[in-house]
Amino acid sequence: MRLKKYTDYALRVLLYTASKPKDELASKGEISKVFHISENHLGKIIHQLNKLGMLETIRGRSGGIKLAKDPKDINIGYVVRAMEDDFHLLECFDRETNYCVITPACKLKHILNDALYAFLNVLEQYTLEDLLSNKDELRELMDIK
Repeated sequence: MRLKKYTDYALRVLLYTASKPKDELASKGEISKVFHISENHLGKIIHQLNKLGMLETIRGRSGGIKLAKDPKDINIGYVVRAMEDDFHLLECFDRETNYCVITPACKLKHILNDALYAFLNVLEQYTLEDLLSNKDELRELMDIK
């Protein structure tokens, strides 16, 4: 199983904004420089995180982004599920494009489905707050003052 870069970047945006001092806003430009991600791509990610209620965006000259929730209220499993749009590990996971002739008798799909749910269940045991236990080190690596 491999997560898309989109999901990876969304988690990085959340980590970055959560690592900022309490009342300080982050900017797309800062995040773009730190992680070498295009601002255009970040804009799409930030928009989706805003729609999901995880980020708050403030427009204007002194605008930016910040967490819309406390880090303890942002579940990592939820973020991954919300950002990923395709958990079809095999052809048979998608009824519309499944042409595999052994699907009715195949046991592999059940095993992989169990593995997928185990993976997501583990992620659901963690929050953004859990990822910040080494906040000082993260801030140093991301050059947050």
